[in-house]
Amino acid sequence: MTTPLVILGCTASGKSDVVMAIAESDATVEIVVVDSMQVYRHMEIGTAKPSPLDRARVPHHGLDLADPAHDYSVSEYAEVVSHAVEAVVARHHRAVLVAGTGLYLRSLTDPMEMPGRWPEVRAELELRCRDEGPEALHRRLAELDPVAADRMQPTNDRRVVRALEVVLGSGRPFSSFGPGMNTYPPVEFQQVGIQWPRAVLATRIEQRVHRMIAMGLVGEVRSLLERAEGFGRTARQALGYKELIEHLEGRITIDAAVAAIVQRTRQFAVRQERWFRRDPRIRWIPVHHDPIAEVLGALEVSPAGGPRS
Repeated sequence: MTTPLVILGCTASGKSDVVMAIAESDATVEIVVVDSMQVYRHMEIGTAKPSPLDRARVPHHGLDLADPAHDYSVSEYAEVVSHAVEAVVARHHRAVLVAGTGLYLRSLTDPMEMPGRWPEVRAELELRCRDEGPEALHRRLAELDPVAADRMQPTNDRRVVRALEVVLGSGRPFSSFGPGMNTYPPVEFQQVGIQWPRAVLATRIEQRVHRMIAMGLVGEVRSLLERAEGFGRTARQALGYKELIEHLEGRITIDAAVAAIVQRTRQFAVRQERWFRRDPRIRWIPVHHDPIAEVLGALEVSPAGGPRS
C-alpha cells in the first residue's frame, strides 16, 4: 500500500502549488482537499479553490460537496472523504492531501466518533452566547464537562457552543466522544508541513487578498447573497465573505473590508500554525523563497520527473 501523503500549512503558504507539482511528477497521484470552505459549491475565488484546469489535469476529491445554504459538518466531510481516500488506495494510486483545516484533517488521519446535532439546543445556545458572551457558556461547560472545558479557550464561541450542544443534547460529556485532539497515535499518513517566516507569510497573505479582489471576489459574494437558495451561516463566516457581506450591506467601505480580510486572515494563519504545531507527527520543512522547489527538494522529488536518483 502506498502511504498517503499530507502537505499542510497555513493559508497562502503555497501548499496547493506544491501538491500540484507532486502530482505532475507522479501520474498515480490523486489530490484530496482538506478545507472546510472548499466543500461549498460556487465559492471559488475566496476559498482559493483549484482551477478548472488543475482539476481537469489531476483528479481532486473533497471539493463542491455541499450547497452554501447548508451548514456542512466535519462528520459529513469525514464520511465522504475517508471513503474517497480508501478508493484511491484501492486503485493503487497515491492520495496526496492538501490540508489547511486541522479538524478536518484529524477526522481523516484519526477517525473519531462524531456526536450528533441538536439544532434547537444549538439555536438557544447561540442566542445566549450573543447575549451573555462565550465566557458565560464556558463556565457552564466547566460545570458539566470540565475535561472538555479545559481543552478550549473560553472565547472560542463556536467550540464552546458545540460542546454544550452535545452535552445537553446527548446527555453525555463532549469529552467522551473519542480521546480528544491532544492524543497523537501512529497513523498511516506521512505528514509534511510548510513553514514560512511569519513576516513573509503575512506579506503573502496580503498579496493574495488583493489578487482575490482583482479576480472578482466582490461579485462572487454578491451573487451568493442573491441566490434564492440562500447563503448559510457557516459559509457566510468564511474568510473574505464575512467582510464583503458587511461591505455590500453598506456597513463598511471596500477599503475597510479589504483591510479586515487581511487582518483576519493573518490571525487565522496564526491559529492554523498553533493547531498543527501540537502534532508531533508532522515533519516541518522551512521555506524562504520557493515552496515548490524547497519542499520537493526536501522530499527528494523532481518537479518534472519523479523521484531523484
